[in-house]
Amino acid sequence: MPRRQRSIATCLLLSSAAIAPFTALAQTPLTVRIGQVGPTSGPAAHLGADNVNGTRLAIDDLNAANVLIGGRKARFELIAEDDAADPKQGTQAAQKLCDQQVNGVVGHLTSGSTMPASKVYNQCGIPHVSPVATNPRLTQQGFKTSFRLLANDNAMGDALARYAHSTLKLTKVAVVDDRSAYGQGVATVFKKTAQSLGLAVVDEQFTHDKAADFSAILTAIKAKGAQAIFYGGLDTQAGPMLRQMGTLGMGKVHLFGGDGICTVRLPELAGGAANVTAVTCGEGGSSIEKMPGGLAWKARYDARFPGQYQGNAPYGYDAMMVLAEAMKKAGSADPKVYGAELFRIDMPGVTARIAFDATGELANPALTLFQFKDGKKQALN
Repeated sequence: MPRRQRSIATCLLLSSAAIAPFTALAQTPLTVRIGQVGPTSGPAAHLGADNVNGTRLAIDDLNAANVLIGGRKARFELIAEDDAADPKQGTQAAQKLCDQQVNGVVGHLTSGSTMPASKVYNQCGIPHVSPVATNPRLTQQGFKTSFRLLANDNAMGDALARYAHSTLKLTKVAVVDDRSAYGQGVATVFKKTAQSLGLAVVDEQFTHDKAADFSAILTAIKAKGAQAIFYGGLDTQAGPMLRQMGTLGMGKVHLFGGDGICTVRLPELAGGAANVTAVTCGEGGSSIEKMPGGLAWKARYDARFPGQYQGNAPYGYDAMMVLAEAMKKAGSADPKVYGAELFRIDMPGVTARIAFDATGELANPALTLFQFKDGKKQALN
């Protein structure tokens, strides 16, 4: 072979050898491990399971779509942890995920668990998107790793107090909370707004998230002539509270609450009590009927997880999709690389169009109030 031909052949061989590793790398799947934390045991287990399901459905959709990150086909894996809605257990779960060097986290669910966990994620540099934790302090800590997909408690407590004053024309209310970060947060805002509007807060009481007997609290509130009770807590206490209100002759007393009580399961937890019709509750975001493509998405969810829908799942789904979109835009699943892209996200989701402000709050959060009629939750707006 002539020298020139030998030189060309040698160059081609060397080029092929150089390209081969990059080709092999591009063909090697990229494993993306996503942590998901919420209560799958304890009083809020039904809410936590709903969120896990939503995240799992998103991961199934992403894997079916053959997503490319940095030119490599991504394979998403879910690592689900139970925090039982307990702050200590939530912190332990967060540290475990940090130690495992997951690529991102969907969670946590309750504010009481999310707040301390957010500090752990900030220290290890892993972004987390909380689907439904609403305590305003979450995004006031200055962390660049914390995001949420719902209106916070400032908006929720304010809206419910204004509804009590302007629509129902109430003048006397009582406030009860379960001493959790979530319960105290939303109850404090309701009280502050109610008083600013001229409503008299005639009594304040406290309970806890495992309580079942509210007779002493309710008897004290009844003696003060309250026309309504605002409860900061979860449906697992609001249900029995409603039933006991009926027993004590308080069937016409309104019960207000945030997304913690605003679940499709509330009538069941109230034992079918007739005064469930006196409940007005709120949720950040739109009702499933008004979400972009919400009903079509729910049909897919129900087919995969029959009878398990509680209302949180679409937010778990969108939280996962937001993380994946930031990774695609950055061309990397490395938290230190794609984290900044979360602040530049502007994408359609199941729940809403998703974009964050500089603190990690949803840029344009919606808020929906609900009541119950014939045992079913119905949107007022």
